[in-house]
Parts: sequence; structure tokens; C-alpha cells
Amino acid sequence: MDYHVKSLDLADKGKLRIEWASMSMPVLNKIKERFRKERPLDGVVLGACLHVTTETAALVQTLKAGGASVYLCASNPLSTQDDVAASLVKHDEIPVFAIKGEDNETYYEHLRAVLDAKPTITMDDGADLVSTLHKERKELLDKIIGGTEETTTGVIRLKAMAEDGVLRYPIIAVNDANTKHLFDNRYGTGQSTLDGIIRATNRLIAGSIFVVCGYGWCGRGVAMRAKGLGARVIVTEVDPLKALEAVMDGYEVMPLEEASRIGDFFCTVTGDIHVIRKEHFLNMKDGAIVANSGHFNVELDLEGLEDVTKEKRIIRDFVEEYTLNNERRIYVLGQGRLVNLAAAEGHPSSVMDMSFANQALCAEYMVKQGSALEKKVYGVPEEIDKEIARLKLESMGIRIDTLTEEQAKYLSSWEMGT
Repeated sequence: MDYHVKSLDLADKGKLRIEWASMSMPVLNKIKERFRKERPLDGVVLGACLHVTTETAALVQTLKAGGASVYLCASNPLSTQDDVAASLVKHDEIPVFAIKGEDNETYYEHLRAVLDAKPTITMDDGADLVSTLHKERKELLDKIIGGTEETTTGVIRLKAMAEDGVLRYPIIAVNDANTKHLFDNRYGTGQSTLDGIIRATNRLIAGSIFVVCGYGWCGRGVAMRAKGLGARVIVTEVDPLKALEAVMDGYEVMPLEEASRIGDFFCTVTGDIHVIRKEHFLNMKDGAIVANSGHFNVELDLEGLEDVTKEKRIIRDFVEEYTLNNERRIYVLGQGRLVNLAAAEGHPSSVMDMSFANQALCAEYMVKQGSALEKKVYGVPEEIDKEIARLKLESMGIRIDTLTEEQAKYLSSWEMGT
């Protein structure tokens, strides 16, 4: 079996950590039980480009239980948990190509290693696997049934590909499922981002000015958790509706030009490029801490920062100190990559339970329906979304009401009024 991980000596530690995460993933465990019996993915070669974490391990184990031959690489150079990668190779015989801290060249070598397996379904997080496939390995495209995409950034890229008419197979936007973005993006990103910032810096959040750039579901989560820890939260936005919502939620809203002068912590969660630019870095006060929790590190203009920097050093793990030409010091966390995975362990497993349940069930859906779909980006089928929510509630011991016959009739009719 071909693979590339840091060391198989880490495998036993990784196995225990995967077991610990799986304990909080009851929905995915139920799906795994059914997959093991029904084998809906028999014959599928599944190429996955995901964050190689304990939760991802539980997902790929589920996919393998369903009959798929899974090949896995990392979707971010700093998000790999090396012991997990080793465990999947040694204990599950799943080819993994991922090493924490790999350089850009190795990152793309790993993507190509997954594509060498000639996948029939892709499972992406950020769309690097799909875009590399479309650019470099077009001969493989005709055999692909379909794919799934995990994150906001990837969905944006894939919709752009579909709009340009270059997307060659259907893809389900798992990120857009209610049981994904309403929970994973908000509660998962919210908690894990603050976790990453605190682990990297050991600085007190209470009493600080915390600037959140972007008020999508991830930004909502980060703002909520920073406020909960006692920060004064400022939101920056370009969308007037989201900005208005942030105001109504009790946050200050202002342009980044103004916020950059007063913030203690900055975190980007927009999915766009160069949100914090050279002029913003120059505005920041001495000691400002800058992090990114969007998928790619392009949200921070690090080249622009280098242009105005006279000295640089690593002062703590995942903390890089930039001394600017104006003598102020700026601290960038995790090389500007996803701080929740670069400096911490990513989302808690109980929230990834729903996200990865979506991935597993959408892979099954693609096997059954992929040949009938157009070459575009689809939402998660409503029945899958609702089934995952139902299973999650059931696992939590929570029961809900059902409509009476009279209520159902009322909601489906137009005759009855006041």
C-alpha cells in the first residue's frame, strides 16, 4: 500500500484518539452500522481531500465500512494530525498522504497521489482536489460519478466553475446543508477558533477588543464565543444585510480601516482574499494578534505585511512576530492558516458528527443518483438533512412533537383563514 505519513510509530496514539472522538459521533456510528450491512459503496474508489483529524478518521472508516476504497490527503498543510494519519494507514489500511507542516510542493504531490488512484467519487474541502483534477488529470473526468464539497470556500469555487461551464461532474454542497453550516460553521468554528487563539497565545480574551472580519455563519460563531469570553466585539462587513444583523445582535460594526486602529485580536472568516491588507497592519497597535479561520491563508495579505516588516521571528509555537518599519509588533498565528486546526484540534467531534454524516449519506446518494444529475453544484437533499437532524436529536434523548392531521391539512391548504 502506497502512503506518505510522518511516522507509523504514532499510530497507536492516533487509534486511541480516534476512538475518543467516535464516542461523540453517534449519528455517524449509526450510518456506519447500516453501511457495514448494506455495502452501498461497493466498487467505489473515493478520493478525499479533507483535514486529517480524528473526526475525519471516523468518516473514512464509515466510508470503508460501506465498501469504498478510500484514498485520503490533507486539505490544508497545517491541519493534519500526524498520529491520526499513521493510525489510518496502520490499523485501517487506508492510504493516507498527509504530513503536518508539509510544504506547498508536497501538498500538491499528495493531491496527485490521490488522483493516481483514479477516483470515481471525490470528497473535497476547499476544492483543491477538484480544481487539480480539472486542470491536470482531465482523462479521469469521464469515469467520475460525482463529488461532495465540505466548506464555504470550496462551494464558492465550484459554483464559479459551474457558472463558467467547466465543471465536468455533479457535486453536492455539503456545506449548505442546514445540519452543517448552522452547527459546524457556527458552533464548531466559534469554539475551535477561540480554542486555537488561546492555545497559541495564552492571552486573556476578557476585556480585549476582538475584531471579527465577516459575519457569515462562521463569523457569527466566532463573535458569539469571543463575546461570551468577555471581549468587546467589533464586526467588519461588506454585506449591508449581514452588517445590520451584527448590529441587531449587539455588536459594534465599522470599517476595518477604523477597527484596525483599536483591535487587540483580529480574526478573518470571509472566504475572500486580502481582507486584512498592508494598510491595516500599519494601523494596528503594538502587540496586535492576527488570526485567520477561513479556509485559505489568502485572507491575510502576508506579502504586504512582509513589505513593511524589518524583522521577523517565531516567538512561540504557531506565533510569528513581525516587527514593522514603524517599530510596532504584529503577531500572526499559524502562518495565517486555519487557526483552529493549525494551533488546536479543529471542531469538537459532536458537531462534526452531523457534517460527516452528510458526507457519508451524500456519497451514497451520488452512487444512486449521480448518473442522472447535471454537471452543476447541488444542495443536500432535504430528506438527508432532516434524517440527520432526527438521528442527532434521538442520540441526545430529545423528542419533539409531530403535526396532528388537522394541522397538516391546515398547512397544506389555502381555504381556511381567520
